[in-house]
Amino acid sequence: MQKPVFIIAEAGVNHNGSLELALQLVDVAADAGADAVKFQTFKAEALVTAAAAKADYQVNNTKEGGSQLDMLRRLELSPADHERVLAHCGKRGIRFMSTAFDADSLAMLAPLGMPAIKIPSGDLTCAPMLLAAARLRQPLIVSTGMATLADIEQGLGVIAFGLTHSEAPRSRADFEAAYCSEAGRAALDEFVTLLHCVTEYPAPAVSVNLRAMDTMAAAFGLPVGYSDHTLGLEVSIAAVARGACVIEKHFTLDRALPGPDHLASLEPGELRQLVTSIRNVEQALGSSVKQPRGQEVPNRAIARRSVVAARPIAKGDVIREDMLGAKRPGTGISPLDTWALVGRPANRAYAPDELIEP
Repeated sequence: MQKPVFIIAEAGVNHNGSLELALQLVDVAADAGADAVKFQTFKAEALVTAAAAKADYQVNNTKEGGSQLDMLRRLELSPADHERVLAHCGKRGIRFMSTAFDADSLAMLAPLGMPAIKIPSGDLTCAPMLLAAARLRQPLIVSTGMATLADIEQGLGVIAFGLTHSEAPRSRADFEAAYCSEAGRAALDEFVTLLHCVTEYPAPAVSVNLRAMDTMAAAFGLPVGYSDHTLGLEVSIAAVARGACVIEKHFTLDRALPGPDHLASLEPGELRQLVTSIRNVEQALGSSVKQPRGQEVPNRAIARRSVVAARPIAKGDVIREDMLGAKRPGTGISPLDTWALVGRPANRAYAPDELIEP
């Protein structure tokens, strides 16, 4: 039986550096019925240089220029904040997750019992982070925004090497060999889920290309989900209908709050609606077997037709096709057997609209 879609409510940095807002985001995600609420863990100085500029969407969404470093410093949560958030997740019955963006943050998160280590799209080519994450031997959810199939394969090669080797790699050739090895493929199958993603906030629907999920699943033979940066709910719901096993969606307390990601996030009521819609779609997907459902069976007699007399028929009349019709209810001879009756003598007299008896 297929597992339920794992729904990650992505709080990200929408707490704006405030523990109080972070705890409120946990409450919203739990109330919505999400499986996990995910934050982002980083030390700004370990992630970007002072010269790193903001992305265009970050400038547009924050309505200010400046460096990534200054922006990210304001969005950090301390280790003590993480402990409070983790404890609150336990109290609310929702899984805690966070994406690590540096080695120290990854080491801090590793023992917290998260359902998976999340690899962000930007780190798909960051081999040291991929190696460190793989060597934790915990489930990995790998986002693939901005990536080609070749990029994904190279990233998976690094992960395969980390899962199967303890020594340092000598060159890229070691990653390729690990990816192609039987042990490497088995390790990837055991630990890795891929997420299709478009790294733009918000992402226009025309850029989404959900069919790429099919391509990724066929190319790598791994479970595939979708990290959704579009506005609204419909693309996530469509991804579930297309087979996504994980859905990740940003949410906020209020889209009007300042910050880089609020404008591309769901508000609390929308997050609840998304979770409900995904669960409904899961039920609707059901089985691939085409057969009447239990609730349908009584309706067959009501909606289908039986062979009836189209005109008066005397006993012994040789039945012609023009003497027969097909009308509801479907409790008599099926119209599929109309021609088996033609040429036979009537077994009794029939008035118009009477069901012909066997």
